[in-house]
Amino acid sequence: MQTKQLKIFLFFLKVVALSLLLLARHYQLYFWFGPYQHQADITIGFFIFALTASVLVSVLVWLYRRREKIPVGKANNVIIGLNNIYYIILVGAALMTILGFWGIDFKTLFTTLSIVAAAIAIISKDYIAEIISGIIISFSGEVVIDDYIRIGDQKGKIIDINFTKIALLNEDDDVIFIPNAKFFSSEIVNYTRREIKKVSIEFELMIQAIKTIEELETDLIHAISDYQGHIEAESYNLKIVEIRKDSLSLKFQYTFQEINRELERDIRRKTVRRIVNYVKKNLGPSKEE
Repeated sequence: MQTKQLKIFLFFLKVVALSLLLLARHYQLYFWFGPYQHQADITIGFFIFALTASVLVSVLVWLYRRREKIPVGKANNVIIGLNNIYYIILVGAALMTILGFWGIDFKTLFTTLSIVAAAIAIISKDYIAEIISGIIISFSGEVVIDDYIRIGDQKGKIIDINFTKIALLNEDDDVIFIPNAKFFSSEIVNYTRREIKKVSIEFELMIQAIKTIEELETDLIHAISDYQGHIEAESYNLKIVEIRKDSLSLKFQYTFQEINRELERDIRRKTVRRIVNYVKKNLGPSKEE
């Protein structure tokens, strides 16, 4: 509630500041700047533009939150995209304001510096591509904040989409930053959107460490019995993927009743530890589990 009240207060503060600046410009209440009235007028114009854009974005975000029932403090792609566009426009307006201090005509400037601008565009094309890709990703809806995805060898939950990179939180709680252009052009598996509830844990064991496949399967099912309320009862399956000379490649599978990545990580951790203890017990009979 405090966050919501703070946002409301800041919004009305922006409206009041905008109103005061509009009055100041209308009645030219900056005459006391003397010979710097031109610079004062340009500066006030910039702040009017910035506050107007900020108020407009705030209203659009509020309407969108209300329509989609998104609580304050939460953000999705559209909200992030609107804010990113606002920052880009704001930077452009700031540059134009700085040039306006010296009375530079923008049309003449852009015509004269067209070759330089083209060279700058070529040099910074990668950075521009990242920004454009980020905006497209933000509004595409193909991936959103909190989606659990796989891109290349990386797998995790999307926690942020910014100008140039997407932040991914993997299963080890490491934050991985992936460039927007790479993300945009790569093949992505969106586990959240596909509503995949089946979990597979792949591992390899020496044949001598296994008494029977049935016993190992029962042992693994018992290891995660505390979570049986979240797993479909008939979905447990220990599959032999490949038989080698001295080892077996196995896959332990089960199906969630509903997608829960945090719970999946806990069960995966417990299953892997159980496998280690199982091997230790069978290879060293004298040691306790």
